[in-house]
Order: sequence, then C-alpha cells, then structure tokens
Amino acid sequence: MTTREKNIVLIGYRATGKTSVGKLLAQKLDRPFVDVDQAVEKKAGESISAMVAAKGWDFFRAEEKDMLLELTSNPGQVIACGGGAILHQDIWPQLKKVSFVVWLKADVDTICRRLAGDQATQGQRPSLSGQDIYSEVSGILAKRTPLYAGGCHLELDATGGLEDIVEKTIRAFQEGQTLTIAPSL
Repeated sequence: MTTREKNIVLIGYRATGKTSVGKLLAQKLDRPFVDVDQAVEKKAGESISAMVAAKGWDFFRAEEKDMLLELTSNPGQVIACGGGAILHQDIWPQLKKVSFVVWLKADVDTICRRLAGDQATQGQRPSLSGQDIYSEVSGILAKRTPLYAGGCHLELDATGGLEDIVEKTIRAFQEGQTLTIAPSL
C-alpha cells in the first residue's frame, strides 16, 4: 500500500486536539477530513449524548466501530477518532495495517483544562463514569494509555503548537517513520 493510499488516523483521549490537528493536516495534504463522532451523529440523526442517554454506551460503541470500519475502507483520508475508538481492539490490528495511526497525548491537567473551557463538552462529550472530571480523566486515561501506545505508529505531545504537531505528523508519515515525539506523561 502506498503512502497516498494510507489513511492517517488520529487517536487519543478527549480534548487532545484530534479534530483541530486533523483539519489542518487534511488541508496541508489535500485530503478529505472525517471526524468519526460527527459521522456517527450524522448517520444516527442525533447527538452522542442523546444516543447514549437513550440507548447506552454499548449501542454507541457498536455504531462507532461500524463507522471506523466503513471509513478506513476508503483510502487517502485524515480521520479523527473519538477518545474511546481504541477500545475496539478486535479491529485495531487491521486498522493499523491500512492506516498511519498517530496518538496525540496530553497530561490529565491539560485535558481537564481543555474540557472545562470547551462550551460543547456537555453536549458532545457525555460523562463516561459519572465521576468528577479529574477522577474520570485520570482513571480512564490510565486504562487506555497502554491501548493507545500499542495501537499507534507515532506518539506526539499534543500540548504544543498546532502547526508543530501537524508538521511532525507529515514528516513522520512521509518518511514512513514509527517514532515517539512525546514527553513522559
């Protein structure tokens, strides 16, 4: 599979900048950009919060998995995944074969600060645990960190500037590198 055919898939916890990075990356590489959460909402005709409230997290995760499979079957895109997409471990090895997967990392304090400052958080990001935000982020991030690490080709510190993150991603993608550019979090 050529570099042009591979999708670039962005993973990471909520509020690590996957959508912002993805949009700029797609623009610079002249590729279509797709946000998995937005695609699921469009297909379902309702927000993730409404979906989860009415049908539960398991229903949403099944819809998310189907959308990931559909999107990654179309080559040459930049795809921003929801924070929990990495939980679909049964499809991740195949997804990693046909995509260049970039993990955008941020520490708990940065994530909580970004979530608190995001007006859309409540509507688009329903609580995963019912705990206070710091406890939720800390607990879930601790569980998902090994999955993110094992599911990516490139780790990047998402606390830096947007342009810098995008340039590092492009360089690694074009050079076919698998590397880590992140501080210990």
